[in-house]
Amino acid sequence: MRARLPRAGCALVAATALVAPLAWAHSASDAYLTLEAASPTANGETVIKGQWDIALRDLDFMLTLDDDGDGNITWHELRRHQSDIARYAYAALGAAAGGKPCTLRPTSQRVSQRADGAYAALSFDLVCRGAQRKVALDYRLFFAVDPSHRCILIVRSGGETATALLSPANATVELRL
Repeated sequence: MRARLPRAGCALVAATALVAPLAWAHSASDAYLTLEAASPTANGETVIKGQWDIALRDLDFMLTLDDDGDGNITWHELRRHQSDIARYAYAALGAAAGGKPCTLRPTSQRVSQRADGAYAALSFDLVCRGAQRKVALDYRLFFAVDPSHRCILIVRSGGETATALLSPANATVELRL
């Protein structure tokens, strides 16, 4: 006599078989944000140069960058989705100084390689009105869908370097320029 699983049991076994490989295949969701304070401009603005490296695998999960579904994101597919990437990412990053919002001005987008794969490298200027000594940074990328996401923040200003780890519990930090 053969043992039979009830239908609910079969469904559970099948679901586990499908999900288990995905859980093992996905590495941690990380991003890298490097900010470098520049001298105030002639019109008195504070400009912070930034580069934000976001894993293509994470962006693909949210935006479906791999149009043909072959498991490889080509340069052509990535170029086609550049505006989607910028819109999605920049909506999750904000800054304010002196109680007024700062402006994010994208400057370029390319691909960078890290040990764990390819990343979209978004370069931008963060422009705040007036000569600022403190800027509040608010980071929210992927937190709504992946509470384990982390961003390694590196800030360079006046010859000094500071680092922070951004997470859902630590999404807002004050930058001292």
